[in-house]
Amino acid sequence: MKQGNTHEIERGCGHTIKSHGLSVARIHIHDWLILLLLVVIAIVLNVIGPFHRFVGKDMMTDLKYPMKDNTVPAWSIPLYAVLLPIIIFVFIYLRRKDVYDLHHSILGILFAILITAVVTEAIKNGVGRPRPDFFWRCFPDGKDEYDRWGNVKCHGKESDIKEGHKSFPSGHTSASFAGLGFLSLYLAGKIKAFDRRGHIAKLCIVFLPLLMASLVGVSRVDDYWHHWQDVFAGGLIGLFVAAFCYLQFFPAPYHTEGWGPYAYFRAVEEVRVSRQHATPTNGGVEVEHSEVQLNQQSGTTTIAFEDVENGRI
Repeated sequence: MKQGNTHEIERGCGHTIKSHGLSVARIHIHDWLILLLLVVIAIVLNVIGPFHRFVGKDMMTDLKYPMKDNTVPAWSIPLYAVLLPIIIFVFIYLRRKDVYDLHHSILGILFAILITAVVTEAIKNGVGRPRPDFFWRCFPDGKDEYDRWGNVKCHGKESDIKEGHKSFPSGHTSASFAGLGFLSLYLAGKIKAFDRRGHIAKLCIVFLPLLMASLVGVSRVDDYWHHWQDVFAGGLIGLFVAAFCYLQFFPAPYHTEGWGPYAYFRAVEEVRVSRQHATPTNGGVEVEHSEVQLNQQSGTTTIAFEDVENGRI
């Protein structure tokens, strides 16, 4: 078969878990170890507890909102912010058979979630801002008490008081924007949302995960677990970390090669270079055989499909 085109590459890369999975995992073993370290750090930050800042009687006006249950429970965050995107990653892998894409998308979103968790917990502990329902956490019987300096003397449950000092920033919101923000960038690259063809439907697909994350943030204010500033800051943290982690593994979605990970294009380039040295020449002119070419004018990549279909690269 002669030279393929960009669309052919996208339809079948030949980099399967069976043929390339082990080598990809070995290359990134240190990244997976760092992920485990981030898990430990996040757990430690959650255990040590927040700074108990001064809370005076005159501040209670904005802290007397009723205590409510979470509209979006904490246990659901891994489901919609991690598991749902990974299911989409696997579905795309089953269509394209690109283990680089599968591995880096999973690794990237886990980094986004865990880095966001560490940053969020560290700031929560350092700031110690009281939640909007702090009064009822501190004084569940409604009888407020203050020391001689005017600071609260809480007599509520220790766990409620501890949680009451962790308002800024919103952890639900930051995690939602980290996971779903990463998914939004991933989808934008895969469906070529910025191909300058004016398909608004593509943008709707890209904005859907962001809308879900935004609604989670709104629920945090409606449930009186956070002030609006907490939600705004959490969203910014999650989006920034998601973009940072995504761009470590993938080109920007608006790039002509934004549909695939850097690792895949590096593998293509390595084969191209090796073929330049290995392919015999005829009268000083290199014979074209299973050759990888970079189209400099369009910025796209072309590759012979005999190789990608057989998983030789």
